[in-house]
Amino acid sequence: MDLLDTLVAKGLNRELPTREEALAVLATADDDLLDVVAAAGKVRRRWFGRRVKLNYLVNLKSGLCPEDCTYCSQRLGSKAEILKYTWLKPEEAAQAATAGVAGGAKRVCLVASGRGPTDRDIDRVTDTVNAIKEADPGVEICACLGLLSGNQAERLAAAGVDAYNHNLNTSENTYGDISTTHTYADRVDTVQQAHGAGLSACSGLIAGMGESAEDLVDVVFALRELGSDSVPVNFLIPFEGTPLAKEWNLTPQHCLRILAMVRFVHPDTEVRIAGGREVHLRSLQPLGLHLANSIFLGDYLTSEGQAGQADLDMIKDAGFVVEGQGEASLPRHRSEYAEQLAGGCGGHGAAGGCGGHDAAEGAGCGTEAGAGCGPCGGHAGEAPAPAADVTEDESRTDLVKVRRRGAGTELAPNA
Repeated sequence: MDLLDTLVAKGLNRELPTREEALAVLATADDDLLDVVAAAGKVRRRWFGRRVKLNYLVNLKSGLCPEDCTYCSQRLGSKAEILKYTWLKPEEAAQAATAGVAGGAKRVCLVASGRGPTDRDIDRVTDTVNAIKEADPGVEICACLGLLSGNQAERLAAAGVDAYNHNLNTSENTYGDISTTHTYADRVDTVQQAHGAGLSACSGLIAGMGESAEDLVDVVFALRELGSDSVPVNFLIPFEGTPLAKEWNLTPQHCLRILAMVRFVHPDTEVRIAGGREVHLRSLQPLGLHLANSIFLGDYLTSEGQAGQADLDMIKDAGFVVEGQGEASLPRHRSEYAEQLAGGCGGHGAAGGCGGHDAAEGAGCGTEAGAGCGPCGGHAGEAPAPAADVTEDESRTDLVKVRRRGAGTELAPNA
């Protein structure tokens, strides 16, 4: 397929595909799906070899959010029967983080619901980071606390936080359809603040909210322009009790097409399969590893993932290896680029890919977003067909399981 040959050549040379080429990936037929995966897999292996980076979520404060994001089980007015609790104590968060690290996680993602942190919240996170790094100095810490203001990004960097997650979620044109309490521009500003303070920028998207193929391409291109070091791809988990509970728009095949498109647009960036992979990729999860080089281990913020051991078995059985703490996550040239965007502030630690591998060696947070992928035909130059409808009979509500273990409970975490 000429389209795929072109995209592989561009990916191997870190060249940006055209919007038409990205749309054409989303429009490929199911008969061509394995060809698409194989092509994007060449790009993934060029920059990341067969390594898979494991990330572990710790929900520091669950539910009771004043924002109205329609996709989120923690939103204002949500009737989803999720866990609700205020800030974990630093030792409680550290205990949860230790379980993830013991399971092989290289990065711990500290998440708290809310519009954004207060200065007192930054102090809480600082104490939590100290407790985690006292137990394991080598672990990467990514914070996800909402909209930043003042010098909060600098304070987080000084506290030892390596990265900051704040997803764009969807295109600028449709952002107002999923939230009215903050704007797309607010989210862009927070990512820029984080990067400017020397934090590795982690920003991604949610697929499956009823968006068009054009919206998906818009947000993925915007993330490249923003300079995200890691791009988490969330697939909407339609929680009962949220406005998007009936949005079952995704098939496993289309999820893979979305991941392939993201890989072609972000060839040398960490691409993470985030919330919803068990719900929407299902038995095709191992194929996703040929596209993404990063996943979450175990559970998400408010929903359960598959067993942590099943994640590890899947990685091994698919012929991949877990990335170790001493390995650089990103190719060397990405580390240099990230430092330029941050004004040369450094501060990325291992997350910035400062290790000694070069691109020729294949060297190398996303969040659940409150949970948080149809077949078509055609090639470049043709208008993409819309994603296939998923009928109510195909909805897999049985796979949407509210988290009842780990952080905020008396039960052991899934790691």
